[in-house]
Amino acid sequence: MKTEQGILRLSILVTVLLAGFGIVVGLLSGSFSIVFDGVYSLADASMSGLALMVATLIRRHTTEGDASRRLAERFNMGFWHLEPMVLALNGTLLCGVTLYALINAIGRLLSGGHALEFGFAMLYAAVATVACFALAAVQFRANRRIGSDFVALDAKSWVMSGSISLALLIAFVVGDVATASGHAQIGPYVDPAVLALICLAILPIPLLTIRQAFKDILLVTPPDLKQHVDEVAAATVSKHGFVDYEAYVAKVGRAQQIELYFIVPPGWPAQTLDEWDRLRDEIGEAIGGEGPNRWLTITFTTDPLWTK
Repeated sequence: MKTEQGILRLSILVTVLLAGFGIVVGLLSGSFSIVFDGVYSLADASMSGLALMVATLIRRHTTEGDASRRLAERFNMGFWHLEPMVLALNGTLLCGVTLYALINAIGRLLSGGHALEFGFAMLYAAVATVACFALAAVQFRANRRIGSDFVALDAKSWVMSGSISLALLIAFVVGDVATASGHAQIGPYVDPAVLALICLAILPIPLLTIRQAFKDILLVTPPDLKQHVDEVAAATVSKHGFVDYEAYVAKVGRAQQIELYFIVPPGWPAQTLDEWDRLRDEIGEAIGGEGPNRWLTITFTTDPLWTK
C-alpha cells in the first residue's frame, strides 16, 4: 500500500472478487441491479489493470536503470500521453455499460418488473457496501502521499460503487418490508426502479472523467499553470532586461510540459554556458514542481522566429 502499483493491484483483486460474488448472487436472487453492479465492477477492474500497466511504464521510464535506459531510447517522449487515453477509455466504457443498464431497467419497469429474492440481495449489498467504503478510505489516505491521478480516480470509483451498494441495500430493505407488510405489488418494481435511479446518478461521473481526459489529450492549456509560468517569465524578463518571452504549457496526465523562450536583445554580452545554466536553474526553481514528471525546456534566443 506504499506505491501506486501496490494500491492498484489490491483494488483489482478486491474488484474481481466482489464482481464475481455480485454476479452469482444477482443471478440467484433475480436482481439485475446486482448483476449490473458486478459487470460494472469487472469493466472497472479491466481498466484498473490497464491503468496499472501505464503507471508501471511511467515509473520505469522516469527511474534509473538498464531497463529505463532501453525504454528511453525507444520512447524518448515518455508514456505520460497514455494516461489520459486510458482515463478516456475507462470513462467511455463505464458510460456504455451504464446506458445499457438504464435502457434495460426502463424496459423492465414498463413490462411490470420481476420477482426478487430479497434475502440474497440484502446480503450482497451489505457486504459490498462495507468493502467498497473501506477500500476507498484506504486509497484516499494513501494517495495523500502518492498524489496519483489513477489512484484518485480509483478511490472515487470505490466511493461510487459503495454508494450504489448502499442504495441497493436501502431499496432491498424497503422492498422486503413492503412485501412482508402486505404490499407485494411493490416488490417486482423495486429492482428495476433502483437500477434506473442508480444509472441516472452515476452517469455524470464517467462523463466528467472523459471531459478531463480529452482536455489532456488535446493539450488544452491549464489556466492556473499558465498564469504561474507567465508570472515567473515576466519577472525574469524584467529582472534580466530581456526583450520578451513566449510560454507554452500543457498538462498530460500527471506530467507538466512547459516550454519557455526568452528573447535576448541583439548584441547581448557573451556569457558562459554555466551562467546560462544557472539562470535556467533559477527559473526552474521559481516555477517549482521539479521531478520526473516535469518536462521543462528553457531557451534563449535573439530571433523571435525561434519562439513561434
